[in-house]
Amino acid sequence: MAYVFAAVVLLHGLWSDPNGRYLYDSGQDQEQWQWFFDITAHQVLNGQNPLFTGLLNHPDGVNLMANTTMLGLSIPLIPVTVLLGSGVTWAIALTIGLAGTAFAWYWLFSRRIASAPAAALGGLFCGFAPAMISHANAHPNFVVLAVIPCLLLPRPPGRRTAIVVGLLIAYQLFLGEEILLLAATGLVVFGIVHGWVDPGRAAAFARRYATTIAGAGLIALVLVAGSLFWQFQGPQSYHSLVHGRAGNSLHALTAFPTRSLFGDPEVARQLSLNRTEENAFFGWPLIILVIGLVFALRKQQLVRILGATTALIGWLSLTPGPWTLLAQLPLYESVIESRFAMACLPPIGALLALGIDALRTAPFRWLGWAAIGAALLPIVPTPLAVVDRRPVPSFFTDGSWRGYVRPGHTVVPAPPPNPADARPMRWQAAAGFGFAIPEGYFVGPYGPDRGGAYGAQPRPTATLMRQAANGAGCVIDPAQLDADLRYWRADAVVLEHDRGELRGCLDELLGRSTFVGGIWVWPVARP
Repeated sequence: MAYVFAAVVLLHGLWSDPNGRYLYDSGQDQEQWQWFFDITAHQVLNGQNPLFTGLLNHPDGVNLMANTTMLGLSIPLIPVTVLLGSGVTWAIALTIGLAGTAFAWYWLFSRRIASAPAAALGGLFCGFAPAMISHANAHPNFVVLAVIPCLLLPRPPGRRTAIVVGLLIAYQLFLGEEILLLAATGLVVFGIVHGWVDPGRAAAFARRYATTIAGAGLIALVLVAGSLFWQFQGPQSYHSLVHGRAGNSLHALTAFPTRSLFGDPEVARQLSLNRTEENAFFGWPLIILVIGLVFALRKQQLVRILGATTALIGWLSLTPGPWTLLAQLPLYESVIESRFAMACLPPIGALLALGIDALRTAPFRWLGWAAIGAALLPIVPTPLAVVDRRPVPSFFTDGSWRGYVRPGHTVVPAPPPNPADARPMRWQAAAGFGFAIPEGYFVGPYGPDRGGAYGAQPRPTATLMRQAANGAGCVIDPAQLDADLRYWRADAVVLEHDRGELRGCLDELLGRSTFVGGIWVWPVARP
């Protein structure tokens, strides 16, 4: 309950009006995620394939399995999405993500390495660490992580364990594939370190559990094989999503995150891709504390293993660093390497728990408590910033669009949605997905080599619309406009706000617009 309370406090601005508030630091990601929740509900309730839709990026469509739709969460929460709105689903996902992850790590720590009070603080750190708060602005697939510690709970080898672990792996894949890859990498590093520190015990563990682990992997593969085939070989699949060099610097490991008591937004901005990717930011006091704990408790073999694992994973997240050895491997080439720092959270949380337990019998333990408090205080998270979101124009909510669009045809927002402005995707959801729209904010193939990219490969008219909206003048070619509208199967072009010369340009090319329900509308004459 304490973890839930902490999560609600951090997200109280969103909870005050889930369907009317927007997380300020999320960029366009909240728009995308709510659309994912909405489209999943639409596809499932209408008996359609939840792995693909032609309603976005029409007519090519979107491979939903190749995007972060989180079917393991979005499908169970369909009743919430339908009855209360995807904004409530979004708020629930983030809240149970933070609180549930913290509790799951507490559950593991308390049964494997520490007393309940010590495990409670270790779990608190794992669930509410800077990287978790950063991703809570925009990426529930990096926040809903409770399955990972459940995979590590102590179980005897055998068929039952293989089935349970196999089911958990398969379920985690439908919550977030990338975090599963990061967790697996972290476990491999842990295993290598364990084998180096205590080769006999590590070898005995491997022999005892080899068959069980292989069985679990086989069960998981059978359960997810069809979905993975669709993801990698189905329509609108892509082969990789390259982000370039996006590792942490040493300064990022020691700096304070934006949303924390000691955070400096400008410093954090310079050290991360954006506010949703502050994947390290442990703060220098915590780094010193971790080093001190490893030194003070070095006689404990587990402490040495955890310390070395933390150091190696942190090194893996750096640029330059050993990441270059993995960057070209399948799956790894699509990972933002700074995210590997998130795999440091469990060993740091475990070290904190072990340190607290050690203080129970230590002389001058008040000094140890003071050191832990001083290390954690600077990164105590502050509530996430929210703003009021612009309401959906009534043209889409009161059904006015039905007078302009035939079934199976398209509404073309001017300009079409993209990763810089995904709001028209919410218009479509508000209209009950009664029409398709071109382009959008998703991940799909780009260019002849089908490499992954954010958003569609824009049609010429979409590019020229954006240029006109940004004040570049009316340079839309009438013949190209006609060809693109035919390609999109457009019945109407709509514009919410008159920007630059776009409205005048479209009036010239399509005839004078009509203002209906907060939207300028240009019907597209078609036989």
